[in-house]
Amino acid sequence: MARDLNKVLIIGRLGADPELRYTATGTPVATFRVAASRQWRDPNGNLHDETEWFNVVAWNRLAEICHQYLSRGARVYIEGRLQTRTWEDPQTGQSRSRVEVVAQDMILLEQRESRADDSPSRPPRREPPPDIGDDDIPF
Repeated sequence: MARDLNKVLIIGRLGADPELRYTATGTPVATFRVAASRQWRDPNGNLHDETEWFNVVAWNRLAEICHQYLSRGARVYIEGRLQTRTWEDPQTGQSRSRVEVVAQDMILLEQRESRADDSPSRPPRREPPPDIGDDDIPF
């Protein structure tokens, strides 16, 4: 039996710092945009650039991590699924829709410091364990 699949993988750069909000029930949600660019040459040898922008939404702990560690210009890997959100514009009464990537995983591809506005309740980064030498091995 065939299964359906809705999976998106993006490597790109953030257009702005992530915005962190909380739902009425206190669930964290972060939104940000990622630009993925490509270059190609046409048959005449002319170089072309094309950039595609993706709206990304992260929930719960991933939202807090994105807000803490991502910033404008950061190179990032996002894995998630596509979702179309539809609503009615309160000013015009017209139906609007937006395609978003609902992030399920994020990997920061560049080493950056955490954002300056971090709350003190967030755990600090763990340092890697120190290297041990041959003299420290008991066998």
